[in-house]
Amino acid sequence: QVQLVESGGGLVQPGGSLRLSCAASGSIFSIYVMGWYRQAPGKQRELVATITSGGSTNYADSVKGRFTISRDYAKNTVYLQMNSLKPEDSAVYYCNADLVTSHGYEYSYWGQGTQVTVSS
Repeated sequence: QVQLVESGGGLVQPGGSLRLSCAASGSIFSIYVMGWYRQAPGKQRELVATITSGGSTNYADSVKGRFTISRDYAKNTVYLQMNSLKPEDSAVYYCNADLVTSHGYEYSYWGQGTQVTVSS
């Protein structure tokens, strides 16, 4: 059993900052990629940022220069530092991990989501 637990969402004014965290726990052998996705009402879920086991990062064009993804490999935790937030960043943010379980199976796991609302 693997769990991803997110934290750090909330309400922030435009131009403000938030930091999201996601900790993976359970029967994990190794994690290839961890990332953040978001889904606004009436829209499809979209990629925000990913980080590989080697530290390579990938960002959506809409967040480049404002968001930073990082990872604590020892704690199986991924972070998303979000600066200069805009109302259009409002969404439910989901953590994702592509990993190998201790039983040798490859799965993609999702967190339960955390709400981010950017509004004055």
